[in-house]
Amino acid sequence: MELPFLSLGETVKIRLQFTRRIVPAMWFKQLQLFRLDLGNLPDFDTLDTALAAKPFAPPSGLDWFTQGFVPAAPHQPDLMLFRQQHCALVALRREDKVLPASVVRDLVEEKIADIEARDFRKVGKKERQGLKEQVTDDLLPRAFTRRSRTAAYLDCKNGWLGIESSTPAKAEALISALREALPPFPARLPHTALSPSSQMTVWLLGGVPDGFELDADCELKAPEEHGAVVRCTRQDLTAAEIRVHLESGKQVTKLGLIWRERIRFVLTDTLQIKRLQFLDLLQEEASQAGDDLPALFEASFSLMTGELAWLTADLMAALGGEIYAPFAFGAES
Repeated sequence: MELPFLSLGETVKIRLQFTRRIVPAMWFKQLQLFRLDLGNLPDFDTLDTALAAKPFAPPSGLDWFTQGFVPAAPHQPDLMLFRQQHCALVALRREDKVLPASVVRDLVEEKIADIEARDFRKVGKKERQGLKEQVTDDLLPRAFTRRSRTAAYLDCKNGWLGIESSTPAKAEALISALREALPPFPARLPHTALSPSSQMTVWLLGGVPDGFELDADCELKAPEEHGAVVRCTRQDLTAAEIRVHLESGKQVTKLGLIWRERIRFVLTDTLQIKRLQFLDLLQEEASQAGDDLPALFEASFSLMTGELAWLTADLMAALGGEIYAPFAFGAES
């Protein structure tokens, strides 16, 4: 899609915005990392077959929700996995029934009013609960639904599973679904030699490691259980007031960083990567695939996974490297 009277940069930006409406966004916005046990990881063919046996189906009847795997790439509808060299993309879809509590409450109150007017008696607690369950069962098959999609990539060269999720619950749900499809699916949270919170505090006081620079956001928290929390946005993190908070004993729990002028993100004390933003240089590289949507999808996936592999390596090194922890069936070891 070429537009006249625009600079090259503006054309690239509009093209990317246009194609994102058609192709699911390939650039992750959040990231939760899990370490894979490559020695026990199934090959892509085996995994694809297992995921195909657990497809998504909409909830029916009295189901509150359903979830299942869907094709990860829109241009490959016959495959669950989108594969590219040693990496693969997987997608889990979930659909929840939406039944507002106020709707149920109003209908229950109407039924109670009818009973009390007809029978000249008060409706008790147990009968009220029964009416609520009856109303819920009547409404549930006709309720609206809300869909969500959680994507993840497997990097089988470097041993990482990266889940696009801002909450541990969603990440754990995807891993649980993978384990249900093909048990045991070997993944655990990474463990670093140095505490992320302690290291981020050191970085803010004394300078960030090579390859990183401070951005303009952070969160500081006092160590006591209900200690004060200071959140800074669009702030010079080298300013004197930030140092005063650190010298008073506050620890960094979130820190905005820029990696090699290519990726901007916020690192948390639990090793989550939030507000992940691939900067213009990377997006312009992906846009060289042109208007061919499958090619754009594949180019952006290749760039994303490649850059995240380097970022992850630098980040683990900056945190003192990983320490061994045994693999377990839960998301956490």
